[in-house]
Amino acid sequence: MSFLNKGDKAPAFKGVDQNNNPISLDDFKGKKLILYFYPKDDTPGCTAESCNLNENYDAWLEKGYEVVGVSPDSVASHKKFADKFGFAFRLIADTEKEILQAYGAWGEKNMYGKKYMGVLRSTYVIDEEGIIEEVFTKVKTKDHTNQILKALDIN
Repeated sequence: MSFLNKGDKAPAFKGVDQNNNPISLDDFKGKKLILYFYPKDDTPGCTAESCNLNENYDAWLEKGYEVVGVSPDSVASHKKFADKFGFAFRLIADTEKEILQAYGAWGEKNMYGKKYMGVLRSTYVIDEEGIIEEVFTKVKTKDHTNQILKALDIN
């Protein structure tokens, strides 16, 4: 599976968040969205990335962006993760990997010579019209906010 590109229409999605509330791309019409895909709740890299985005969440809102995380973890796992770190944004439980696959964020990985299928850490910035504005496939987990700001050339 390959990643989507800048200028592509963002694939529609539907899921449930950590509070078991429905969530879809349609919920963000007229808003900008930072949609990030991460492998697993409460692991070092995923925690660093999520906390970095959460620490800057108010600034994202001020700039007109909403933040949503997606991983194949369960609703219960997301709830525990979000509560532990006080995330102000929503996490989608994509246990069937449908959203991950639609965005090219599920694919072959290689660790110590062993190939396996897993989440390809990535972030999509989607504009108000549902068009992909920016794609990140090499995510700086500890400094993702600045990475996005620099690429979008916004302060």
